[in-house]
Amino acid sequence: ETGGADEAFLRAHTRGADRLRERAEPWTLERAAETAGIDAAALARVAELYASSSPALIRCGWGLERNRNGGNAAMAILALPAVGGKFGVRGGGYSMSNSASWNIDRTWIDAPEPDTRVVNMNHLGRALTEYDDPPVDVLFVYNCNPAATVPDQRRVIRGLEREDLFTVVFEQVMTDTALYADVVLPATTFLEGYDFAKAYGPINLDLARPVVEPVGEARSNADVFGELCLRLGLLRDDEPTGELDLMVHVLDRLPRAISEDLRGGTLPAPPFGTAPIQFVDVFPNTPDRKVHLFPADLEASAPMGLYRFQPDPQTDRYPLALISPASDRTISSTLGELPRPDVKLTMHPADAEARGLAENDQVRMFNDLGEVQCTLKVAPSIRPGTISLPKGIWRRSTPNSATGTALVPDTLTDLGGGACFNDARVQVASLANA
Repeated sequence: ETGGADEAFLRAHTRGADRLRERAEPWTLERAAETAGIDAAALARVAELYASSSPALIRCGWGLERNRNGGNAAMAILALPAVGGKFGVRGGGYSMSNSASWNIDRTWIDAPEPDTRVVNMNHLGRALTEYDDPPVDVLFVYNCNPAATVPDQRRVIRGLEREDLFTVVFEQVMTDTALYADVVLPATTFLEGYDFAKAYGPINLDLARPVVEPVGEARSNADVFGELCLRLGLLRDDEPTGELDLMVHVLDRLPRAISEDLRGGTLPAPPFGTAPIQFVDVFPNTPDRKVHLFPADLEASAPMGLYRFQPDPQTDRYPLALISPASDRTISSTLGELPRPDVKLTMHPADAEARGLAENDQVRMFNDLGEVQCTLKVAPSIRPGTISLPKGIWRRSTPNSATGTALVPDTLTDLGGGACFNDARVQVASLANA
């Protein structure tokens, strides 16, 4: 509308700009503000500030992906610096995670065997209770606590309770999921093994080394899966069979100088340096090194196509949006075994008053998938119509052994097949009146 698009950049460094423009045109400032529930004038100020600033950097987080529009939201945000011409200057452009700065060969890890069925982990509940051609008879759980973290918790638990399911949990502590295991295998911690350390923010690569010997019979992921592949006859030629083999395999395929730095304890920088300028030192990892604003494969895979908005699933029966942000007590569900204060559901005063609720009331939060019982915290810091319960809490954190994932549908995001944790719509009532 304002003519602020950098047409020269779009012509030189993007593909699909015309298709993006077609999809964007119906979204006037007023329509966008109304849909988002924010003031149109405030949205206009943000747009003006972004357009007039240089450098301007957008750092995209992960929470916005966890809903039915998550993939398209990330696509639209990624398009902004291209449309606004924010690349090409130090400190400008787009960032999410720098962990991909190191192009480490993973094809030997990622390539599935031909005709192998792949089950989306967000559909674990339906996989364990519905799949029958063939059914899932064996479950091996590692680096995960699905009884506490996977959507549609009640169905996940029902699947874990199957008498004919053989469950192995490879863990460091007795998690909610480990309680359902037929066999629990002890896993090493990060203090006991080798690893390549790549971070969201720092751009360096580090070779992490163990500081203590593995405790008892604990083994690493690489050692256990390498041994399983060996015994099952699944190893391909020259594939590593354990943790040390894996380290050597990767180190030998890195540029010699980088490999020597890592072996010597130095933190190497990527070939493009530690402060790259986007579209000067680094470019998109596409065949033509351009920003693809309208990839055909993503247009085909999105339920309604790219840059199409799927309406909020909110209903009169379940008018509250449940979000589950991180807390200072856990990392997802890691450290959930440690003691913590009572878990509380946070609600805006207006929503509490409308339901006759007060601070520290015992409440039930529910929808068609289940019910979570907890203590209420009333706070003006949260938006009306939205309630919050920390993510990653274990089942023992609530009186009825249910967590927020009990109310999360197992629908998938529009792109990438992610979990729609932020699409839970619920109602809250006093437990005393149940």
